[in-house]
Amino acid sequence: MSLDPDAPPATAPAPAAPAPPAGNPALIALPTFLVGGISLGLWLVGFLPRDLPGGLISAVFFVNGIGVWVGALWAARLGQSAVASIFAIFGAFWMSFGVLVFGLVNGLFGVSSDATAAASQVQSIQATFLISWLVVFLTLTLATLRLPLAFTLLFVLVDAAVALVLGGVLAGSTTLLTWGGVAVFAFCLVGVYLYFDGMDGDLGGSARPLGRPIRG
Repeated sequence: MSLDPDAPPATAPAPAAPAPPAGNPALIALPTFLVGGISLGLWLVGFLPRDLPGGLISAVFFVNGIGVWVGALWAARLGQSAVASIFAIFGAFWMSFGVLVFGLVNGLFGVSSDATAAASQVQSIQATFLISWLVVFLTLTLATLRLPLAFTLLFVLVDAAVALVLGGVLAGSTTLLTWGGVAVFAFCLVGVYLYFDGMDGDLGGSARPLGRPIRG
């Protein structure tokens, strides 16, 4: 403070910018991710009849797609760009998968009315979808090797599931589809572990071991 009576009044310091809100978007994204994953696994192993794929739409589009996207937007709000990218990729996958199933079930893709031609067209549509996403998931796996090992394991199991389902689609093999379902259940188990780690940590518990990253 100045003692000079003619000095201009001192200005108050500008208030500090508010800190960004804290939080863990995975606590929304992971459980919703599990709903669609488990539903897909049950369909691939035949618990949900394979001729009723429409039964997946509510889980994979409305639960997985929207839930994981909420996690992505929250992560972006927190400035967690890598997390937002991962969640947005998976959210886009589940939403596009829901649209794919809805379109095939309701004949929205111009599939031929001839049964033989329709089977070939549906196979091509499914294979194109799976090949495209397999490339994206493999890229994601390689780009995130600095994450703890548990996340790499999750992504590798996702890669395996998509590859097995692609093989089942191309070969018309229910055995490969079933093994794809097993891989889906495996990555869901990893997702359960990651959810427990995140929730327990948020509630004040100690972190669970997630493994050392492959790349330091």
